[in-house]
Amino acid sequence: MSLIVLLTDFGTKDGFVGAVKGVLLSINPYCQIVDLTHEVEPFNVMEGALILKAHYRYFPKGSIFLGVVDPGVGSERKAIAVRCGAYTFVGPMNGLFDLALRDIAMPPECYLIENFTLPRINQTFHGRDVFAPVCGYLSKGVPLQMVGRRIEYEFLLEWEKAKEFKDKIEGKVIHFDRYGNAITNVPCGKYSHAIFRGQKLKVVRYFLEGEREQINAVCGSFGYMELFVPMGNAKERFGISLGEKVCFFTSEV
Repeated sequence: MSLIVLLTDFGTKDGFVGAVKGVLLSINPYCQIVDLTHEVEPFNVMEGALILKAHYRYFPKGSIFLGVVDPGVGSERKAIAVRCGAYTFVGPMNGLFDLALRDIAMPPECYLIENFTLPRINQTFHGRDVFAPVCGYLSKGVPLQMVGRRIEYEFLLEWEKAKEFKDKIEGKVIHFDRYGNAITNVPCGKYSHAIFRGQKLKVVRYFLEGEREQINAVCGSFGYMELFVPMGNAKERFGISLGEKVCFFTSEV
């Protein structure tokens, strides 16, 4: 039995998530559905991609990810189903799957969605009318090749890697979690310290090891280094902004 994992920017107010689950269960009443999150910032493809990349690997092999952060819904952007490694991803081709696919590091097998969709009176809810029915049928064992014609996957997300030097890595803040921790694009590693806004930061193993009322750094659950304040909100307390530069050093020099 396939597991279907939902990641959207729908929130829970308007019934959109429930409608998607209704379609899935109408097609396959025995499918299992897990909500990864429905609180991606509206239209923020980068945030959705980062969350998916951080968490996809903790799901069973064979899981199907239905991803909908889709500001271009109804436009010329492609609706796709992609298999990469042990996982399948269904949603818009707009960069939402890019980080996960690059992390898997295997050639993606991509198909344009042409079949199994619901009749539509509008082009504003592809999560319900296009992606959900495809996921439902895939969860029943329908071959991926029946979704539509095979196409080349296009990596579209503008992801800026941290810059590596001999004894340091320079990166920037790319995301804030609900605690106000500032996630950077610097991969987790063994760092002696960090420099942020000209100040030296302590790199710790866990949150409560950090200095109170000060910015500290830690390897976070996204797989990247984070700036945080123990039991506090670093974003609000220090006014940290997206794009601010931070440098991590591998030695005390």
